Amino acid sequence: MVLTPVFRCGHPNRHECRKSATAVGARPARRGGRPTRAAPHDLDRRRRQRVQRDRPGHRPEKGGFEDITIFDGADGPGGVWRDNTYPGAACDAPSHLYSYSFEPKPDWSRRFAEQHEILAYLRHCADKYGLTPHFRFRTTVTDAHFHAATGRWRLHTGDGGVHEYDLFVAACGQLSNPAVPRLPGLDRFAGTAFHSARWNHDHALEGRRVAVVGNGASAVQFVPLIAPAAAHLTIFQREAHWISRKPDRLYPRRRHALNRRLPAVQRLSRLGIFLWFELVLNPALVSPRGRRVLSAPVRLLCRYALRSVRDPRLRRRLTPRYEPGCKRILTSSEYYPALNRPDVAVVDSPIVEITGHGARTADGGRHAFDTLIWATGFRSQDFVAPMRVFGAHRQELNAAWKDGARAYLGLAVTGFPNFFLMYGPNTNVGSGSIVHMLESQAAYIVQAARLLAGGATSMDVRADVLDRFDAAAQERLSTSVWNEGAATAGTSTPTAATPTTGPAP
Repeated sequence: MVLTPVFRCGHPNRHECRKSATAVGARPARRGGRPTRAAPHDLDRRRRQRVQRDRPGHRPEKGGFEDITIFDGADGPGGVWRDNTYPGAACDAPSHLYSYSFEPKPDWSRRFAEQHEILAYLRHCADKYGLTPHFRFRTTVTDAHFHAATGRWRLHTGDGGVHEYDLFVAACGQLSNPAVPRLPGLDRFAGTAFHSARWNHDHALEGRRVAVVGNGASAVQFVPLIAPAAAHLTIFQREAHWISRKPDRLYPRRRHALNRRLPAVQRLSRLGIFLWFELVLNPALVSPRGRRVLSAPVRLLCRYALRSVRDPRLRRRLTPRYEPGCKRILTSSEYYPALNRPDVAVVDSPIVEITGHGARTADGGRHAFDTLIWATGFRSQDFVAPMRVFGAHRQELNAAWKDGARAYLGLAVTGFPNFFLMYGPNTNVGSGSIVHMLESQAAYIVQAARLLAGGATSMDVRADVLDRFDAAAQERLSTSVWNEGAATAGTSTPTAATPTTGPAP
């Protein structure tokens, strides 16, 4: 059996995509020492391999599979771009790269698309490529069990349903479950509280005293828009970030027309952006030499943006004490100017208690507010939450990951046959577009599905292959900014212990 090279594998051992199934760590189930094949009367089932997924991705006609079910707990497709509707929600990766290679959009309205436009694009893709009829909305998978006797996955859903599939793909994402700190007194807060990823549009902010806990990627987008409405805005800064100006701009209609008339123009634009990330920014994050060369220019750009803050004491508090890239470098041209407003305050002392009408901080300060907005990110290591996944030996996935989450190519876990992750461990990108990673993973999963359809009843990554892959990934990460830069910061946990981001290809 050979894995057809449908895509160029963007990983250090990319050559393994062309080798036999055992060379890439996938193996068919064996009985009596021979690979198990489907019986002749089962040919129709093999052609109509049943597949379960959690999000739209690769084109079904490219895989040739018809019997697909996509479970989604919400009321429509779109994932993170459906859920995050806070003011100013937009992408920080350029639009021409943050899109599928097989479905270019010539009429992106701006360089960095906003939430509503990305959501419309994703739903257009789901409709165009025939995925929408396969969705089962408002349906959550509570647990999944692999049955070795049949080589199939049995899924239990929240509505009491039981479903069986030959292939099971968990595409829950790393930015699906909002993280809210468990602070003392939170249950006593008398005002309105919500997470930025679950924005309460029925709660007007005009005339309110608003507190924003967190100052990351979401906060720098919505703070400039809500500050003028609020009577007073307090930002509880958890840690300073490197922030550069956002080189955003509207695309004129003539650019749309040019993209339609000459598609190569848009492809060249996409390629140029991709090479910028791969040849310039990623080396700055992973390579020690690249970090030395590019750290100074990045600091210079961010410090130039910081000059828009007039108060020199506030500028010092907003200056990070760790190497650029150790944490996500943010982009905003409006956040720093918003901090100059007399009705905006930045507090960098940590909250120790939520009171009925505000918060108390470690320095003894008391801060009054009636609206609390959590901008505290997501539980990014909950790769399959809220599901429980049990493998071939009845081991639960989180138990298998008790020493840290890991997966071959971020996709496959030993002991969990016919099971693949998307956006799994070490697949987050330090710079660039996660869509490129997801598209590559989807193509790999299609290859595996074809092998299963060809006769193998199950595929499982070999433990030694996973060990070698993980060791190589951790070795490359050991000199990255996420490990060495985190150590110098003295405040961040190295990425090897929190396996979300991965080394560049």
